[in-house]
Amino acid sequence: MQSQSIGLVEKRFFHLPASLALEGGDSLDSITLAYETYGELNQTKSNAILICHALSGDAHAAGFHLGSDKAGWWEIMVGPGKAIDTDRYFVICSNILGSCMGTTGPSSVNPKTGKAYGLAFPVVTIGDMVTAQKALIDSLGITRLLSVIGGSIGGMQTLEWSIRYPAMVFSAIPLATTQRHSALAIAFNEVARQAIMADPNWQNGDYYEGHKPDLGLAVARMIGHITYLSDTAMRNKFGRRLQDKDAFSFNFDADFQVESYLRHQGNKFVNRFDANSFLYITKAADYFDLTARKSAEHQPAFAATTTRYLVVSFTSDWLYPTRKSKAMVKAMKKHAIDVSFCEIEAEWGHDAFLLPNPRLGDMLSGFLDRMSKEYRNDNTHAL
Repeated sequence: MQSQSIGLVEKRFFHLPASLALEGGDSLDSITLAYETYGELNQTKSNAILICHALSGDAHAAGFHLGSDKAGWWEIMVGPGKAIDTDRYFVICSNILGSCMGTTGPSSVNPKTGKAYGLAFPVVTIGDMVTAQKALIDSLGITRLLSVIGGSIGGMQTLEWSIRYPAMVFSAIPLATTQRHSALAIAFNEVARQAIMADPNWQNGDYYEGHKPDLGLAVARMIGHITYLSDTAMRNKFGRRLQDKDAFSFNFDADFQVESYLRHQGNKFVNRFDANSFLYITKAADYFDLTARKSAEHQPAFAATTTRYLVVSFTSDWLYPTRKSKAMVKAMKKHAIDVSFCEIEAEWGHDAFLLPNPRLGDMLSGFLDRMSKEYRNDNTHAL
């Protein structure tokens, strides 16, 4: 089958019917989740796949919105005949709690004040994001997901789903992710957060009626973007080539192409993302730690799950290096979990899971096909 785009898609909104108790001890009322779906849910509601996005992603994983030529962020993987085949599967992607792409977050209106939450928005965790997603999945009448798939922070959500709701997750594909952040990853996130909070326009998070902390957010994005690339990718793409110059400017303009690229990425980011959401989501990622997680029976995180896993890492990902994925796989195997692992050769760094990669596509397609067959043979569910 020749792959093609899913075509026009529509963003939808789900309103949680009750307040959500958060892991930090607070609760949140009036939560809205933005989401999109692709493909058709079958009669037994057994072909559903949930895709979880990374830090700056959104619910728009595939297809096109009316009047826009911008494809979804995983258009290369989701659609008819593609790795995540919408002719076979019903695919759901929702914007995470705390974001700014249609789901309730710090830029949303606080119903108690009529103004944006700002820092009055409670700190949320990866677990809180997943709990909100579960309410959405429940509303669709889906009791079991064929698979949950996500990369980076989306991979953290994928792991959280399999630990928190193991009976609902038949299989999971965590890509380019980790059980917990290293000190290095936390350090990069903290420097990025400090860049935002040092911007005079940040105003302790209360900037929605004035000038936004665009400079701080742009610098934060530049810092983050460096961690998403690799030395090889930057060397091949930029080297020490100059930007529209034959010689150094001997001032602080962007002399080098890599400088110009980072500035462009930072400036582009401020037009579509909220600075406070950046703070909240990176903090949630820093808090995530499956290695410290214990069940009610004081068992390690993976002890009680029956989910089948495909864990994928990339050779040039130094933010979440392969050794982190191998440690995860080792923890799974201690509990006789069905887990497959692959390290894919790729020069693009952490962002490799977002870029065209035939091997990754074949791997996802093959794994989902195998999961479909195993699911079909399960004595309580059928595709």
